[in-house]
Amino acid sequence: MAPLPRQFFVPIAALLLLALAGVFGPRLWQHYLAALARRSAPLYAPRERLAGGNEPLAPRVPPQLEQLEPQGLEAAARYAAEHGSRALIVARHDHIVFERYWQATDFDTLADAQGFTPLLAVLATGVAIQHRRIGWPDEPLGLLLPEWAADPRGAITVRNLVQQASGLAAAPGLNEAHDLSTAALGSALGAPPGTQRFVQPVDAQLLALVLERVTRQRYADYLSAALWRRLGAADAWLWLDHAGGMAHADCCMFARQGDWIRVGQMLARDGSYRGEQVIRPGWVGFMRIPAKSDPDFGSLVRLALHPLPGSGAEGYASADTFVVEGRGGNRLWIVPSLQLAILATGDARGRDAQWDDARIPNLIMRSARDYLPPAARPGADLSTVVPGH
Repeated sequence: MAPLPRQFFVPIAALLLLALAGVFGPRLWQHYLAALARRSAPLYAPRERLAGGNEPLAPRVPPQLEQLEPQGLEAAARYAAEHGSRALIVARHDHIVFERYWQATDFDTLADAQGFTPLLAVLATGVAIQHRRIGWPDEPLGLLLPEWAADPRGAITVRNLVQQASGLAAAPGLNEAHDLSTAALGSALGAPPGTQRFVQPVDAQLLALVLERVTRQRYADYLSAALWRRLGAADAWLWLDHAGGMAHADCCMFARQGDWIRVGQMLARDGSYRGEQVIRPGWVGFMRIPAKSDPDFGSLVRLALHPLPGSGAEGYASADTFVVEGRGGNRLWIVPSLQLAILATGDARGRDAQWDDARIPNLIMRSARDYLPPAARPGADLSTVVPGH
């Protein structure tokens, strides 16, 4: 007889606790509810642990010590709160300078990373190139995946995957597949590689498969050794297609929401975190090269080259800003020139129609005492640069 699914036991456990609460009083039930409130429990199973370093953060300091005016940070927090944020964390020069939390969360709250998850595959690819496990960004997959050695899909390059421009058509049901590797390798080519940016799960999944093949390690083990542990982040969990199977690389990683600021701090310092070069210098710069398939994006990051789409939305206040955009409202803004990393997490409903993606980072950038606004162009409205003019 096949074992009952794990989800079957959840309501049974709840009923048992209700019965025990009747015997031992309400305190037991209160403890159970409190535990649920503290625990953003992953709903995806089975899972695999992504081992972290579980190290403390760099020191938290008042924003004034990092030349940031508190008024701008408070204004950013108000905007975040008005638009469904769970957390806003600001770091500068490896220091946490501002934190604000909502919806009964804190730094340690476990949350679905959603669209942040594939960022780890892109970063780990940089480490694999550094270690010469992958030859170069334009290496064709036909040299890395024997299944595609004589297949037209073998012309897809590593660069195409990290830029979400493989040309592969959407694979319906990929996230529900019992064998992710087979499903990803079975994806059909829908357009010439490198010509169209198309957000879909298969590109990140193929990156994870390539990393497993070239490193001869499980994806979680390589991510841990190459990135997560070295950043000192706490243990996290990846969703597997089946017990002992392949990890989902596109979504559904559960980690402490605050640990993503560590990733942002590393990106702001070109791959260095607290004095250690986690990824070779230049890989973050490579990620910021505009893609031919969509010059508004590099490798999984939005670039501040053009004004953001949308009526009334302003552009970013610093031209070197780049953004990791996660489904559900997660955002990680990086401003290397100001050594700023800004994390905002959102709920599963995402952002509302009035959300201006540049509003929070611009308020924070302009609160920096050493911020220099872009030079006014001929015919520009000086009131946007010098108040009162």
